[in-house]
Amino acid sequence: MEEQEKTLVEKALELIEEKKYASLRTLIIDEEPADIAEIFEELSNEKTIVVYRLLPKELAAEIFVEMDTDKQENLINAFTDNELKAILDELYYDDTADIIEEMPATVVKRILKNASADMRKVVNELLKYPEDSAGSIMTTEFVRLRKSFTVQQSLEYIRKVGIDKETIYTCYVTDEKGHLIGIATAKDLLLASPEKTVEEVMDDHVISVATLDDQEQIVLMFGKYDFLALPVVDNENRLVGIITVDDAIDVMQEETEEDFSKISAITPNDTEYLKTSVFQLWKSRIPWLLILMLSATFTGIIISSFESALAVLPILTAFIPMLMGTGGNAGSQASVTVIRGLSLGQIEFKDFFKVLWKECRVSLLCGVILCIATVAKVMLVDNLLMSNSEVTVFVALAVGITLLVTVIAAKLIGSALPLVAKKIGLDPAVMASPFITTLVDAISLLVYFAIASMILNI
Repeated sequence: MEEQEKTLVEKALELIEEKKYASLRTLIIDEEPADIAEIFEELSNEKTIVVYRLLPKELAAEIFVEMDTDKQENLINAFTDNELKAILDELYYDDTADIIEEMPATVVKRILKNASADMRKVVNELLKYPEDSAGSIMTTEFVRLRKSFTVQQSLEYIRKVGIDKETIYTCYVTDEKGHLIGIATAKDLLLASPEKTVEEVMDDHVISVATLDDQEQIVLMFGKYDFLALPVVDNENRLVGIITVDDAIDVMQEETEEDFSKISAITPNDTEYLKTSVFQLWKSRIPWLLILMLSATFTGIIISSFESALAVLPILTAFIPMLMGTGGNAGSQASVTVIRGLSLGQIEFKDFFKVLWKECRVSLLCGVILCIATVAKVMLVDNLLMSNSEVTVFVALAVGITLLVTVIAAKLIGSALPLVAKKIGLDPAVMASPFITTLVDAISLLVYFAIASMILNI
């Protein structure tokens, strides 16, 4: 697929350079909008406008949705009012709302000026819903049927209105007041006798979500039930919109990128890396680095407080990086596993002690193996091969036992903090690697010097 995409882009750019626009139109007319949008990414603003105006109206609207915000803004500024209105007439309402959210105020004003009255009304309603809620990602363009319709009437109605709907595979049955009472798929209608009523063929067991439900939980429902679309209702069970699987996939990608950023101690940023300025990258990273730097001063204080012990046996200093690094890695393993379980709905706060008990056993097994391996490594490498007289059996035992205790503590902390964060309303991803590593570093040092003091009598 990637090779085909590169070939398409290269051929298109070559035709554009030679100004063979008729050949270009023939080349791309049957391609997927997302693939054609890749071509526009390589064009200057001037050439983007020229090539875009060659496209059929419907295809142009589909490609417009796939473009990045900068290209969309450039095109809107270049459009005449008639051209902008023609594009807006082809867009789905939820796509228009998404575009408006990303545009500056002057562009938004022009979009709303050229949008139809119906579009303005629906878009304004969609923009009122909180970010990350079901209402903010739903579309209002779906097929609504009445239970009294016959199958024949329903099929005729779908043919009449379906071209303007985002999906027609699943149709939603409502009563006179708009309450959701059932669903009927296109398959149900095509296979049923024409004289049957919708009430006879519909499924009245409908799974729906509320407008204010969290979008991350909705994505899990798509995975659990294999939905192509999910109805959205208000607090009186009136059908107000649907969420389609393509929107759910977009949300899943956004949530994954956001969690990845937080786990890496970076403020989430929707802009592509190459299009993000140095200042924006600096701004997203420096607060976390400052926080972690200040928190790391605790480890410095701990080391300073045991300066006398290190003066007696300086070799102890050599093992500090290994102990802190292993502890941090162990904590990160546990936290990432628990965060994944929380995001997939596999773990809840009520499972707190189950998780701790499981991680306790896992950490014990890991810690014992690491302890044995560490003692063997210290004696074979540091003592025999490097002939370091300061490295004794007691030093090896102090390091090995410290590693055992550190791994157990790290995994318990790494699994507990995300659960606690979720319970008090914080994002579990924030409690991942950076904070856990800092906390585990401090604990590993305290344990190390305490065990070394007992075993080595220093």
